[in-house]
Amino acid sequence: MQDLHEPRFVRENGLEARISAMVEPAILDLGFRLVRVKLSGLNGLTLQIMAERPDGTMSVEDCEKVSRAIAPVLDVEDPINQEYNLEISSPGVDRPLVRASDFARWVGHLVKLELAEPLDGRRRFRGEIRGVDGGDLILRLEDLPDDGVPDIPLPLANMGEARLVMTDALVEAALKAEKAARRKAAKAAAKSD
Repeated sequence: MQDLHEPRFVRENGLEARISAMVEPAILDLGFRLVRVKLSGLNGLTLQIMAERPDGTMSVEDCEKVSRAIAPVLDVEDPINQEYNLEISSPGVDRPLVRASDFARWVGHLVKLELAEPLDGRRRFRGEIRGVDGGDLILRLEDLPDDGVPDIPLPLANMGEARLVMTDALVEAALKAEKAARRKAAKAAAKSD
C-alpha cells in the first residue's frame, strides 16, 4: 500500500493551487490522495478534482464521498467568482503521474512528460518507465540518443507534467490491478464482519 501522505512533485499554480490547498485536507481525512486540480472552460467552467485511494483505485461511490466532503469547503471558501461544474474523477488508465510511487507502480509502461525546466535544452520526453532511483525517474527513451545510452535519469523535482500513454499492455495491467484491489477490499470487508 502506498503512503497516504506521500507528497506530489507535480503541483498546481495560481487559483488551482489555492483550491488544492482548500480541498486536500478533506480528501486526506477520507483516506484518499489528491492527484490533480484543474480548471477548464469546456462546457462552461469545470473544476475537475482527481483523487484516488492509496492503492490507485477510485470507484463511483468514492467519487461521491469526495464530492460530499469538499462541496461544503468550496461553498464556504468560494474561490471561483463565477458558476462552475464540480467534477470528481479517478485518474483513469492514461493517468497523470504526480508522485514517485506513481512511476514505480507503472514500471515497464510508456510515459510522455514535460519538465518544468529544460534538461540539456530539452523539455519533452517519451519512453518506458524503467524505475525510480532516489529522486530521479529512469526513462528508456523511444528516440535513442546518438551516444547509445537509452536510459536517462530525469529529476522528479523538475517534473512539470507526466502522463501514461494508452497501450494495450497498460489497459491490461490497469484491469488486473483493479481486480486485485477489489479482491483485497472484499477480503478485508469479510474479515471485519
